[in-house]
Amino acid sequence: MGKEDDRFIPVHEDEPLFVTKRKTGRVIAYRVFSASVFFFICCIWLYRVTVPIEIDKNRTGLVRLIWLVMFVMEIWFGLYWVVVQSLRWNPVWRFTFTDRLSRTYGNDLPRLDVFVCTADPVIEPPLMVVNTVLSVAALDYPPEKLAVYLSDDGGSELTFYALAEAAEFAKTWVPFCKKFDVEPRSPGAYLSCKSSIHDSAAAEEVSRLYKEMAERIETAAKLGRIPDEARLKYVDGFSQWDSDATRRNHGTILQILVDGRKANTVTLVYLSREKRPEHHHHFKAGSMNALIRVSSKITCGRIILNVDCDMYSNNSKSARDALCILLDEKEGKEIAFVQFPQCFENLTKNDLYGSMMRVGSNVEFNGLDGNGGPLYIGTGCFHRRDVICGRKYGAEEEESEDISESEMIKALASCTYDENSQWGKEMGVKYGCPVEDVITGLAVQCRGWKSAYLNPKKKAFVGVAPTNLHQMLVQQRRWSEGDFQILLSEYSPVWYAQGKIGLGLILGYCCFCLWAPSSVPLLVYSVLTSLCLLKGIPLFPKVWSLWFILFGYLAVAVNAYSLAEFLWCGGTLRGWWNEQRMWLYRRTSSFLFGFMDTILKKLGVSESAFVITAKVAEEEAAERYEKELMEFGVNSPMFLLLGTLGMLYLFCFAAAVMRLVMTSRETGEDLQTMGMQFVIAGALVVVNWPLYEGMFLRKDKGKMPRTVTVKAFVLALSACTCIALL
Repeated sequence: MGKEDDRFIPVHEDEPLFVTKRKTGRVIAYRVFSASVFFFICCIWLYRVTVPIEIDKNRTGLVRLIWLVMFVMEIWFGLYWVVVQSLRWNPVWRFTFTDRLSRTYGNDLPRLDVFVCTADPVIEPPLMVVNTVLSVAALDYPPEKLAVYLSDDGGSELTFYALAEAAEFAKTWVPFCKKFDVEPRSPGAYLSCKSSIHDSAAAEEVSRLYKEMAERIETAAKLGRIPDEARLKYVDGFSQWDSDATRRNHGTILQILVDGRKANTVTLVYLSREKRPEHHHHFKAGSMNALIRVSSKITCGRIILNVDCDMYSNNSKSARDALCILLDEKEGKEIAFVQFPQCFENLTKNDLYGSMMRVGSNVEFNGLDGNGGPLYIGTGCFHRRDVICGRKYGAEEEESEDISESEMIKALASCTYDENSQWGKEMGVKYGCPVEDVITGLAVQCRGWKSAYLNPKKKAFVGVAPTNLHQMLVQQRRWSEGDFQILLSEYSPVWYAQGKIGLGLILGYCCFCLWAPSSVPLLVYSVLTSLCLLKGIPLFPKVWSLWFILFGYLAVAVNAYSLAEFLWCGGTLRGWWNEQRMWLYRRTSSFLFGFMDTILKKLGVSESAFVITAKVAEEEAAERYEKELMEFGVNSPMFLLLGTLGMLYLFCFAAAVMRLVMTSRETGEDLQTMGMQFVIAGALVVVNWPLYEGMFLRKDKGKMPRTVTVKAFVLALSACTCIALL
C-alpha cells in the first residue's frame, strides 16, 4: 500500500484526545459495602464449622453429609463473590474529544478497514446484512480511507447479490448521510423512524431507491434464485461460483464491487473463503483471519473494525471516538484495541430475556478497564492491524492498481493457507475455542498491550437480541462453554497470564471463565434447600437466632445493592426481576450444559460446534415477544431441565405449606426452624411463574411442548416421592 497513508502528523501534540475519570466517592462507598459483605460471608463459614447440627437419630449420616455439602457450596459462593469484586473495585470512565482530533489531524487519518461477518442467509437475512454494511460505509470518516469487507461464510449467491445491489444504492445513500448528517446510518433503521426523515426531495428519492432495493433482495430470497438480469449485470462475481458449489464445498470467491482506490470513495469487497469438507475452517476465527490477509493486499487499513452482521452503526462518530484513544500521543500508544458495548434495538421495555446485560456494559466492563482493559467480545471493536496480526503483516506492501491481482489475493483465503503457519496461534484470531474473541484479546494483553472501553451516551453499534428463550440459552451455552475451555486451556488466565497482566484483570477474566462451573453449586444448593424443606430438615439458623442475621443481611444487602445498581444503569424494577430469572435459568441450564460439554470435549467424547443465533422471528412469536410473553415452543433438553427443576421447587414448597396447615400446633416452630428455607423455596417458585404459565396455563404456540411438560412433571414428582420415602 502507499506509504503516504501513514504520514499523519499531529498539529497540537499537547492536547489530550481523551481523559480517564474515576468516581472516587462511589468506589470508596462500594469498598466499604463489599468489606461488610465479606465479613458476613466469613461469619457464615464460621457458623457452618462451629454450630452443632440439629440431627435426627434416624438420619444422622444423611444430615451430616447435607451439612457438609452446604458448607462446601457456601465456600464456593463466597470465593466466587470475591473474584467478582475485581469488576467493581477500580472502575474508570473514558471521555473523548473528537473536536481535538479534527483540529489535530483533520482528514489525515489512518486507513480503516471494516469487517462484517455473516454465515447463513436464512438465519441472517441478506437485507439485514447489507443494512449493516451500508451503515459502516457511511461512517463519519474520509471515504477514500474507508473500506468495508463482507465475509460470507455461507458462500451464498443471494448474499453476494444483496451486497451488489447495496453497492449501487451506496452511491446515493452515503452522500445523503453526510450531506444531511443522518443518524442512524442504517437505511432500514433510519427510514423506519419517521421522526428522522427529512422532508425533502432527496429524502423521498432515497426512500424510494431503498424500498426498490429491499424489494428486489427479499423477492430473490423468497424465490430462492437470482434474477437473470442481475446475473448478467454482476457477471464478474457470479461467474466465480462453480455449478456444484455448496455452502461447505467451494473455492474462494472475491469481488471488489467498488474500488475506492480509483474512485476516491468507500471500497466495498465481497469475500467467501474457500471451504472443503476435509479441511477445518475454524468458524468465525478462520473467517476473520482470511479477511485480515486479503484486506492487507487491497487497502491494508492500519485500523480494523469488526462488527457482527446484525450490529449496524448507530453513531457515525464511533470511528473518531476510537481514534481519540488510539492516536493519543501520551496514552494511546499502549492501547491495542478499543471495545464498545454490545447493544440491541429490539429489547422489550423490561428486557424479557436479560439480553442487554445492563450491569455488565455499564459497570463491569468499566471495572475491567480500570484493571488493564476490557475483554474483546467479537463485535464493535477497533483494532490495530499490526497488533492483532502479532506483527506488521503486509505493512510494507505497495497497493497494486491492477484488479487482476485478485487471483493472487484469492490464495490468501484458501482452506490450506493456515496449515503449518502461525495463523490462529501467534498471528490473527486464535483457533480452537468457541469464544475466539476472548482468548485473542487475552493473548494481546499478555503481550504487554492494554485495551480501552468506550460507552458513549449515543450507542455506537446496535444489533438484534434473541427473541425467544431457547435462542438466548443456546447463545449463553456457547459463551459459557468457550470461557470454561479457556480456563482449562494453555491460555488460561490463571497460569498463562501470570506476570503478564495484573491480578485484577486475571480475576476479571476468571469471573467469566467460571460461569460454567458455577452452575453446579447453584443447582445443588437450590435443589438441596427445597428437598430438605420437603423432608423437614433445617439447613439454616432459627429465625430468632443471632446467626440468622448473617444470612438475612447477605440476602437483603446483596439483592438491594443489585437492584439499586440495575436502576442506576437505567433499568426498571421488573427488568431487574427478569434479569434475576434469566441468571437462574442460565446457571441451571445453559451454563450446566456448557460445563458438561467442556468436560466431554476434554475426555474426547465430543467436539466443539459454532452455533449461529437466529436474527429473525416468526410474526406470531414476535408479537408474543413484544407483549413480554416468554417463548418456549421447542422441544429442548434445557427446557426439560428447567421444567423439572421448576416442578420440583413447586412440589417441595407446596408440600411444606400443606405440612404447616395440617400441623397447626407446630406451625410456629416449623417456621422458626426453617424460615430461611421457606423464603428461598418461595422465591424459586415465584421467579418460575412464567415457566408454570407456559407449562399449564397458556394455549398459544409459545407454550411449553406437552411432551416436555409431562416428562418434567413425572421426573420432579418421582424425585420428591423418593426423597419423602427416605
